[in-house]
Amino acid sequence: MTPGARPPVTLQALDDATARLVRLSAVVTAGTESEQRAEIAAVLGAVPALWVEELLLQSYLFAGFPRTLNAMREWRRVHAEPAAPPADGDPAAWRAAGEDTCAVVYGGFYARLRENIRQLHPALDEWMIVEGYGKVLSRPGLDLARREVCIVAACAAAGQDRQLHSHLHGALNAGVAAPAVTAALDALDGLIPPGRLETARLLWARVQGK
Repeated sequence: MTPGARPPVTLQALDDATARLVRLSAVVTAGTESEQRAEIAAVLGAVPALWVEELLLQSYLFAGFPRTLNAMREWRRVHAEPAAPPADGDPAAWRAAGEDTCAVVYGGFYARLRENIRQLHPALDEWMIVEGYGKVLSRPGLDLARREVCIVAACAAAGQDRQLHSHLHGALNAGVAAPAVTAALDALDGLIPPGRLETARLLWARVQGK
């Protein structure tokens, strides 16, 4: 695929497993420990374990290490099967994969994003591409469409509206159908503060040109 080209729609509707994953993403990012326990119980046996682990691994990019470690600890309590050790890493391969994945997510805004982040600090641009989009979000255990709707949930839960706006576009660019994005936001009803959900819905309407 040409970097930045929009792929075909791969997530037409929000299936039950993905809806559960979306809710887990939100509570790992901004929920209480009891909410995390409840949503981890909800995914156990209902969502492929590999999806859960990939979601938890990517959460450190949006929720930070402390929350990610706490969530992974709770997951290991109910799903004790050890994960496979990571393969030997290749920073050059991570960079190439990260550039491709980031270009898909940001589409026509990719070049501007890179320039804006470099102006903030060149190290942030390097880490965003190699660590974030390469080492983490390009992992094969969870497809990019599902990763993006989970990122939408994380940004909505955290009230990070600028990033939420970007990843609402990113979900579409990654192959999520618009009704599935709407359903992902609906899945957060009662889980995140009403004001944050309303803001997320307003941003989504703007992205759709409504």
